[in-house]
Amino acid sequence: MKRSTWTLLGILVVLGLVTFLVLQRHGEISSSGSMGQKLVTYDSSAVDRLDITTSRQTVVLAREGGKWMMKEPLSYPADEAFVNAAIGKGASLELKDLVSSNPQKQNLFQVDSTGTFIRVYERGTEKTAFWIGKTGPSYTETYVRRNGLNDVYLADGMFGYMFTKQPKDWRDKTIFKADPSTVSSVRFRYGDTTFALTRPDSIWLADQDSTVESAVKGFLGTLANLQTDNFIDSAVTLSTPTAVIEVGGVQIQFYFNKDANNYAVRTSMTPQVFEILPWRAGQVLKRKRDFIPPRG
Repeated sequence: MKRSTWTLLGILVVLGLVTFLVLQRHGEISSSGSMGQKLVTYDSSAVDRLDITTSRQTVVLAREGGKWMMKEPLSYPADEAFVNAAIGKGASLELKDLVSSNPQKQNLFQVDSTGTFIRVYERGTEKTAFWIGKTGPSYTETYVRRNGLNDVYLADGMFGYMFTKQPKDWRDKTIFKADPSTVSSVRFRYGDTTFALTRPDSIWLADQDSTVESAVKGFLGTLANLQTDNFIDSAVTLSTPTAVIEVGGVQIQFYFNKDANNYAVRTSMTPQVFEILPWRAGQVLKRKRDFIPPRG
């Protein structure tokens, strides 16, 4: 075996020994196997507020009128699925290994101000709070700590991303939503060129031409759950739209930005301006020829 290989093995052994000694210092505990205990307990169905604080920001999510809203750093409807997933994950964090009881080591595991702090409220009252730190050495576990206690544990999974989202990622990304089965007419306008998809009975028509059913269904499926790629919150001047789609009494306007190679989008339902990428816009900005069978 080459000297370089022996040297590398020696370094690995030394590093392993140092790690072991560090974890066996006063206040450090090494245990293995599932403990079968939860980090915190709360009633997921009763949770009506989450405060999530990182070293960069605090995001406040609150339930209002049965819907989740982001309250800080701005007011906007929240992504219900993301909020419910975070609440469910917090309630199911099962402790696996106790790794430290030394408060001076909390920074090592990032379960202090360098980590993510979550406060959970039930019916307007704080129920519990906990810290989520960095991932463990196997990258299949995460360090956690209940607020007010020094014990640091490993919990199964890499779930920090469920709580450390940017504010924009907590926001509801819906531009337009509808039940496709209730849509009976969609009108398109590109400058002076217009055409309409209509369903006078069970068959969709593009103006008076027959259509390819799969093409219409695919389009309606995307339009009925149109999502944004980003939000434009700064003041922006929009002149003449590149294209307009009218559906269910709602007007959706698309403004192509050649310099940025994206579209600004706004609807008649909200003053919010959205930003979507060309590939997403292309899924709904269809021409008549996209719906009718090939000729010849």
